[in-house]
Order: sequence, then C-alpha cells, then structure tokens
Amino acid sequence: MEMGVFSFNTEYSIRADELAVAAEERGFDSVWFPEHTHIPASRKTPYPAGGDLPKEYIHMSDPFISCGVAAAVTTKLIVGTGVSLIPQHEPLALAKTVATLDRLSNGRFQLGIGSGWNQDEMENHGVVYEERWKVVLEHLGAMKALWTEEDASYHGNYVNFDKVWSYPKPATQPHPPVIMGAFASKFGINRAAKHADGWIPINALHQNMPADIAMLQDKLREYGRDPDTFTISIFDIESTSEQDIRKFADIGGITRVIPRCPTEDKDTVLRWLDKYAEINRRVNQ
Repeated sequence: MEMGVFSFNTEYSIRADELAVAAEERGFDSVWFPEHTHIPASRKTPYPAGGDLPKEYIHMSDPFISCGVAAAVTTKLIVGTGVSLIPQHEPLALAKTVATLDRLSNGRFQLGIGSGWNQDEMENHGVVYEERWKVVLEHLGAMKALWTEEDASYHGNYVNFDKVWSYPKPATQPHPPVIMGAFASKFGINRAAKHADGWIPINALHQNMPADIAMLQDKLREYGRDPDTFTISIFDIESTSEQDIRKFADIGGITRVIPRCPTEDKDTVLRWLDKYAEINRRVNQ
C-alpha cells in the first residue's frame, strides 16, 4: 500500500513545489490538492463536519497550477486533485487544462473529481444543487470525448458542441485516470464503478470500509471491469494515526492512504513528513 500526502495548499502554509520535492525525497508516491474556487461569505451552507468552517477552506490555491509546479520539480511523484469540483468548470476549457498538465507531467497527473457540498458556491457558478451529479457526469463525458476523439462532439442537457478540435491530447491513453470522490451509497459507488478509474473515499464518512470496498468490487465486475486495475485511495482530511494506516493495510484492496499534512509552515510540514515516512516504512515491512 502506497502513501500519498494531502495538503490544503494555502498561501500561508508550505508551497506546493516545496511539498512535492520533500514528499518525493521521503518515498511518498503522490501529492493531492483540493479545490474551492471561492467560499461565499453568506455561509448559508453549513460545514458538513459541523461547527465553524475551518480557515483553510477559504484560502485554498488553484489545484491545477499547484499540480503543475509540483510536477515540474519532481520526476516520479503522482500529482492529483483531491478533489476538483467539476460542475464549477467549463468542460472545453478544463479538458485542455487537464490534457496539458498530463503531457507536461509526463503522464503523472490524476484527476480526482467530485460535485461539491457548498450549495451557495455552486449557485454562484450557475449550478443547481439538486442537479450537481448530472452536471458532473455530463462534464466528464464531454471531456472524455475531447480527450479521445479527433472531431469531438457531445450533446447533453448541460453541454453541447459538435465537431470540435481540442489539443493537446493527453499523454496518458485514453486519458488521465479519473478518480471519483463519492460517498459510500449505492449511487456513489455505482458512479465510481461505471465512470471512473479509481475511487477516493473519505475515511471519516464510512462506517464499514471493507463492506464498501466489497460493494464496489461487485459493481466493477457487473460492468465487466477488473477490480485489480481500479485504484482505491483512502482520503483523510482529519488526523490519521499509525493504527488507522495499519487498519487500511489489513483490509486489502486499498492502493494508497492519503493522510493530511498540517496546514502549517515548511519546517512543521517537513517534520510531519519525516514522521509519516517512517510510519509508512514500518507498515510496509
């Protein structure tokens, strides 16, 4: 089981390029950056975990630019969005961003996607909250057409274009891995199995991870897909202990665990990376 790093990627914490270099030096396989284009000051939508919205949610940097600089200073490290809120992007533009990033990283980019939880934020982008997953799947379908077709066309309720050229095409064929961030409902797991190349569940939202993984694997087989080629990356936005990581390793079928590093200065994060690199070494002995 590999270990990645999740960073809230703010302007007052460690830089994305510094984090990437330090993570690769210590044997982490990936870095992941989240996305909120903005946070409405109205705060009509409550924070899902309860209480006040943590400061870092207001201060996230752009994840795609951060992935780009992280890839530029490393050679093997996977860079990914954890997760990009697809309904808040125009798919013709995002398809080009993703393809360019995949090419310039030499195929090291993974597109983690989700719908988002903040209703006011979505509405600022013209997205109806109740339709968010329909928008996600149309945007994803349109981007896959742009990545894989010479004269790409797509016609849906939210996206429409006919016979367009979109370059560059991704270096990764047929396209960079799409990693679905979705809850462990039958609907979320079905979406991941049907439309994605991997699943990035949030550990804190799952009461029975082994059962969730078994359900996912059953769905993959229903769609004629090989569960062994489908990645599962356990995502944790809270603190992750060595006991947690050993539990994930014992479950089986998990590709990587992605603990959250502190939203702090470089020296604090480097100490955290040293600690978790040693935990990773012990778990994988």
